[in-house]
Amino acid sequence: MIVVWINGAFGAGKTTTARELIELIPNSTLFDPEVIGGTLTDLLPAKHLAEVGDFQDLPIWRRLVIDTAAALLAELGGTLVVPMTLLRQEYRDEIFGGLAARRIPVRHLVLTPAETILRARIADRETPPGLPDGEIRVRQWAYDHIEPYRAALASWLAADAHLVDNGTLTPHQTAARIAEAVTSGEAPACNIVQTPEPTAETLAAGVLLFDERDRVLLVDPTYKAGWEFPGGVVEPGEAPARAGMREVTEETGLRLADVPRLLVVDWERPAPPGYGGLRLLFDGGRLDSAEAERLLLPGPELRACRFVTEQEAADLLPPVRYERLRWALRARERGAALYLEAGVPV
Repeated sequence: MIVVWINGAFGAGKTTTARELIELIPNSTLFDPEVIGGTLTDLLPAKHLAEVGDFQDLPIWRRLVIDTAAALLAELGGTLVVPMTLLRQEYRDEIFGGLAARRIPVRHLVLTPAETILRARIADRETPPGLPDGEIRVRQWAYDHIEPYRAALASWLAADAHLVDNGTLTPHQTAARIAEAVTSGEAPACNIVQTPEPTAETLAAGVLLFDERDRVLLVDPTYKAGWEFPGGVVEPGEAPARAGMREVTEETGLRLADVPRLLVVDWERPAPPGYGGLRLLFDGGRLDSAEAERLLLPGPELRACRFVTEQEAADLLPPVRYERLRWALRARERGAALYLEAGVPV
């Protein structure tokens, strides 16, 4: 079971190509996430929808895309062809990481017609007088998103996906090019960590590492939304502190000489689809400048890492993780561990 994700600017020909592609790849099914966006407009309050500029900004949309794709493949098997523009890297990471957690590889391809051709195609879709204003808004939406597409292509898309210039190709020729790239391995599965989703409460260990200015190291995982501390789930039979040390080495390349000191134990309440569990934070100590410079560049698991102040962390971490960090820093100052429930000391 695989997903073939056809990305590109609005008007690049993703949907017409996808319809041709399912005729070329045996046992393949078309799944257009636009359907979920349309359904949400009927399900969610208008006020809630008005707070976002795009249904992709709704966490429920991204979650439903993952769940629906997985459910379709579980039901039908084979290949799922998904034509959908994804210009925000964090949304790509969340969706592809969620599929990877279900052991579903994603072949990511981007249609890249020249901008002049793209604009001409959008212009050809102009509607005769008398049609609803909605058609005009859709056309303008496509024009408005050319620049964000160009920025995404330059910053991350070109390095992440297999590019297909379909400027002079028909939809059938484009689909044939994609089918060949997928079957030959020219378009390999995305290199994203496959972290299985939990089926029960978990025990996780994080380690706080500090630089010489007492800023704390945060990492930006590719497989879930939001910044985090170095760390991960404790494996069966593994000591939590040792798990934290292992994760630090795997994620940053640093090997801690001493077992880190416990700072906080935090009980994270279940929040469906998550199961919650115990979250431990340890003090990994201060890194000197030489050690900080030995931090490995982020690999498949991490998009970025940086040292931040407590105030800067408040803008990067989800609220519960920030509260956990805040109390861990207080525990570090006092020299005594704290017990929290959902980020609140008890």
